[in-house]
Amino acid sequence: MGKLTLTVPYALLTPAATESYEGTYDLPVFKAGPDLYEFKEPLAWTAVLTNTGDAILVTGTVEGEASTACARCLSPVALPVTGDIEGYYLLGGEDEAPEDLDEDEFEVLPADKVIDLESLVRAALLVEMPLVPLCRDDCAGLCPRCGHDLNDGPCDCKPEPPEDPDANNPFAALKNLTFDE
Repeated sequence: MGKLTLTVPYALLTPAATESYEGTYDLPVFKAGPDLYEFKEPLAWTAVLTNTGDAILVTGTVEGEASTACARCLSPVALPVTGDIEGYYLLGGEDEAPEDLDEDEFEVLPADKVIDLESLVRAALLVEMPLVPLCRDDCAGLCPRCGHDLNDGPCDCKPEPPEDPDANNPFAALKNLTFDE
């Protein structure tokens, strides 16, 4: 798996110039938080590089289908993913940055004029991945005792007797305390 980069052509150094690119990117496994997502097919991406006068603006999309395990029942989940690629690369240096931009909103275009599109694609995917991947919204999950998939119906486990609410309460002894008036 090679690194996904774009070299800014000389023609794009003219203000208002635009170049379009497209391709595929092979990303077999992607980690987002505690979850691993697999992409069986390469991701399709498009990118438009525009010279704004001060910087190269990178916009585009990335699309693919990820598979992972449901967070509740562990069954496989297929997730179509479409993310927006965004990047802003200053042409001069940090000292020429517009005053209305924070330092984390831009990068300086390197001297070799190579843009790391891979980091932009990964950022776009990260934003689109669910915090908790579920096979369906009403997934019942697994029985905590026997591991039965509760989406297939109830399990044969006997319900636990209700726990005494005072068993783990350190203040339960105060309930029996009496006061003289």
